[in-house]
Amino acid sequence: MEYLSVILFFPWFVVMGGCFMLFPRRPSGLARRLFELATLVLALLASIWAMLWGIAHADPNAGAIWKQVLATLLAYGMFLGVLLLAWPLRRLLLRPK
Repeated sequence: MEYLSVILFFPWFVVMGGCFMLFPRRPSGLARRLFELATLVLALLASIWAMLWGIAHADPNAGAIWKQVLATLLAYGMFLGVLLLAWPLRRLLLRPK
């Protein structure tokens, strides 16, 4: 039950990860693909960590649903945060010379 938020958000993570990999289209190449795949793996792992942290640190008196709500918000925010940090970093690191 503790992995519910990642399971429910996985299709949306696939859509956002696909958009991250498709746009912008340049520069393309092996270095960019490896950077993007590493970013998506890191984003997914960070999202899972944030979800587990949220479940473990939620208010025990709030009820089971609110633990899942907190875990979902943290997982989604962490996934977006990693992608948003990687977006300008990709441009800086993979700038055409």
